[in-house]
Amino acid sequence: MKALAARRHHRFTPVVLVMFALLVVGGLYAAFSPSSATADTATTQDIDEGAKLFKANCATCHGLDAEGKDNVPSLIGVGAAAVDFQVGTGRMPMQPPPPQAPAKPVQMNDEQTRQLAAYVASLGPGPSVPDAESVDPELGDSSKGSALFATNCAMCHNAVGAGGALSEGKYAPALWNTTPTHIYEAMVTGPQSMPVFNDATLTPEEKRDIIAYVVEQRDGSAGGLSLGSIGPVSEAVWVWIVGLGSLIGFALWIGAKSS
Repeated sequence: MKALAARRHHRFTPVVLVMFALLVVGGLYAAFSPSSATADTATTQDIDEGAKLFKANCATCHGLDAEGKDNVPSLIGVGAAAVDFQVGTGRMPMQPPPPQAPAKPVQMNDEQTRQLAAYVASLGPGPSVPDAESVDPELGDSSKGSALFATNCAMCHNAVGAGGALSEGKYAPALWNTTPTHIYEAMVTGPQSMPVFNDATLTPEEKRDIIAYVVEQRDGSAGGLSLGSIGPVSEAVWVWIVGLGSLIGFALWIGAKSS
């Protein structure tokens, strides 16, 4: 008994207990934490080719070491998803910056985009490109996505994803022509003025529900005139010009007939 008590009161006992507790907590976190599915299959050759593309197309602004300079952000730790979104939508490479980078014709093909993303991902850990299952709108719940979109996205992108103006010449782009993959990547990387929605804010399943809702808005199944889907402004203009104008014209017609 004395030997057992002596071991319990050994000066290294607290250290051993703390190390054991950390191992247990780390194991439980690894077992139960949500893991985001990715489509990254980068090879050493991809990284090498991506480095060449980076030096030829990106280093002028982001620096040879990708640490950024002046007002240009660092790319270390942004991950493959950020590159796939920015380059895959034509926002990058870009000319001297306007208030924000606009979507434009893509300047790199799919293979070059993948190689450039592989190189940037090798510089530091960051969000990866999602796989097809993670962004499949058929697997999402658009009714849940509607509520999530209204809470997290509609104040900038409009209730149906039509986009809208922000401050200082910036804007939230329309989402009707954005691919599900790019929508997912925008949520996890937060491009331009958009906040980042990591898995603690929106789970991968909730992101897919939002994608399902956005895709559902593209078929115009609500009926009637969309009036640009920009909300009460266009509807009020229609009421005042067409509705009230028609009533005034009808009143004038009645007056002319009666006289």
